[in-house]
Amino acid sequence: MFTKSTFSPAWWLKNPHLQTIAAKFFRRHHTIKTINETLELPDGDFVDLAWTETVNSTCNRPIVVVLHGLEGSKNSHYAKGMLSAIKAKGWVGVLMHFRGCSGRPNRMAKSYHSGQTCDVDYFSQYLATSYPEAKKAIIGFSLGGNVLAKYLAEQKQSIYQAACVICAPLDLSSCCDRINQGFSRVYQKYLVDMLRASTVEKIEARLLNNIDRKNLDNLRSIRDFDQMITAPINGFTDANDYYQKSSGRDGLKHILPPCLIIHASDDPFLCHKNTTAISTLPKHIIFEVSERGGHVGFISGKNPFKPQYWLEQRIPEFFTSYL
Repeated sequence: MFTKSTFSPAWWLKNPHLQTIAAKFFRRHHTIKTINETLELPDGDFVDLAWTETVNSTCNRPIVVVLHGLEGSKNSHYAKGMLSAIKAKGWVGVLMHFRGCSGRPNRMAKSYHSGQTCDVDYFSQYLATSYPEAKKAIIGFSLGGNVLAKYLAEQKQSIYQAACVICAPLDLSSCCDRINQGFSRVYQKYLVDMLRASTVEKIEARLLNNIDRKNLDNLRSIRDFDQMITAPINGFTDANDYYQKSSGRDGLKHILPPCLIIHASDDPFLCHKNTTAISTLPKHIIFEVSERGGHVGFISGKNPFKPQYWLEQRIPEFFTSYL
């Protein structure tokens, strides 16, 4: 069901771009110590995990999984903040890096993308087998939120007691159009530059062949990158085929565990109209929409020197009923 969010932006951060950028600035020195683990995948590749602490098979405390956004990592401001909030609750946090996002390239040409759910599925089964006594929840931010929505919709039964999808591009095509407009193109350039650098690493490691470096250097939009790189190396016909098959919006009604979806109508990364273009949702799916918040911002508080990160209050609050 759709509901209005209780989020109220800080009086000094009502602009969506300030909401989007401020948290990264405020938390540039924030750190959280993690325990790293490498999970080998069935196809010969790997993903790196970042745990808030060491756990063993008898762990009976809740485990909360975090999935990051496009070209994110455990060092992303929202990931550090959420892992810290999870730890403060007495729960165990673990972030799963998507392939190639942990600071070292993956072994195969195949990349992570908005619809790539096989790694989340394998990791989830690993958690279920390794920590059978622990209740589990999962959070996905931005691209990771779309991956999570698609993954949950595919599952006939879930190992997770609850889930949260935050600022997800649930309609990929319209969101690519949105980030290619106005000031949002600044964010797009930042992301395309990172995607290009990751692709160059794979070319130099001889994992990718037949990529024209000149054409790669000339890419300016995420849609162009997906057309040239993401779609062909992951088995899609083209960018439109990738977007159609990977968007999570239409599968939301099939999600089984209680799920909180959070979206800001002023998000400069997302198309508000298309992201929320859903007729009905089951009662256990709560779609909270706020007028403001930017992209993974949601900063509140009265004191500019003491910003409050609303997501780190709202998400644990939601999970508490199930964990």
